[in-house]
Amino acid sequence: MRNTAVLLVVCPDRKGLVAAIADFLYRHNANILHADQHQDREAGLFLMRVEWDLEGFDLGLHRFEAAFAPIAEAHRMQWHLALSSVRPRLAIFVSRHDHCLADLLYRWHAGELYCDIPLIVSNHPDTHWLAEAYRVPFQHIPVSKDTKPEAEAQQQALLERHRVDFVVLARYMQVLSPEFIRRWERRIINIHHSFLPAFHGAKPYQRAFERGVKLIGATSHYVTEVLDDGPIIEQDVTRISHRDDLEDLVQKGADLEKVVLSRAVKWHIDNRILVYGNKTVVFD
Repeated sequence: MRNTAVLLVVCPDRKGLVAAIADFLYRHNANILHADQHQDREAGLFLMRVEWDLEGFDLGLHRFEAAFAPIAEAHRMQWHLALSSVRPRLAIFVSRHDHCLADLLYRWHAGELYCDIPLIVSNHPDTHWLAEAYRVPFQHIPVSKDTKPEAEAQQQALLERHRVDFVVLARYMQVLSPEFIRRWERRIINIHHSFLPAFHGAKPYQRAFERGVKLIGATSHYVTEVLDDGPIIEQDVTRISHRDDLEDLVQKGADLEKVVLSRAVKWHIDNRILVYGNKTVVFD
C-alpha cells in the first residue's frame, strides 16, 4: 500500500480549476500519481479525483484544510481528503443468504479489500459459522415490526463501539429506518438483486421471471430514505433464456450480486466515488 493522499472535489465548472489544484500541490512539492476529472455539462459541475505521493510533501496534513481553504472558497468547492494508508472499518449486515458475505470475507482475507471488518450483524443466526471461520465477531439481533426501534438502537450502539466507518448490506433483508439512514448518509452500500430502476423492492427475480425478461442484473447503490433509489455505484447483467426457470434466475443472479457488490465496496474503500445529487462518478 502506497503512502498517498486522495483529494475528491466537486464544484461549479469554470476555467482554471485543474490548474488551481495542480499548482497548489506543486507549491507543496507533491508528486501527482493519478488525476482524473469529469464535467457534467447539464449540471454545470466539475468533479475531480487527484492522488499524490506523500513522500516529500511539505504540507502536514493537519494543516491541509487551512492551506487549501482559500482555493476551495474561491471556487465554491466541496472536497474530501483521504489517506490511502488508513484502513476504513466496515460492518457487514446480512440475513440468511450468505453468498455476498462469503465473497466479501474471502476478498478481505485475500487482501483485495484494504479495510478492517470488526463486526458482522444479522437478524438470523444462519451465517454465524461463516463469521467464525474468518474470526470476525458476529452479533445476532432479531428484528420484527414491533422490535425494530430497539434492534436499530442496538445496532447503532455496536457500530459506535466498534468505531465503524461504513456499512455494507450484503443481502440484509430489512428496510432501515429514515433515522438510521440519515445518521449514516452516503456510508451505507446495498446490493439489490435487479437492474435498477427495474424491479425495485421485494421479489425482483420472481417479477422478472413472470415478465419474461431476457436479461437480469444486479445493482449496488448508496442507501437513501427512498427504497432502492439511492445513487448507483455499479451494475451488471447476464443473459437468460426461456429455458431458465425461477431457480436458474436466482442462481445466475447470485453470481452477479457478489461481483457487483465487491466492486462497489472496493471503489468506496479506494476513495474513487464522488456523489452529487442522486448520481455518482466512479473514477478509474
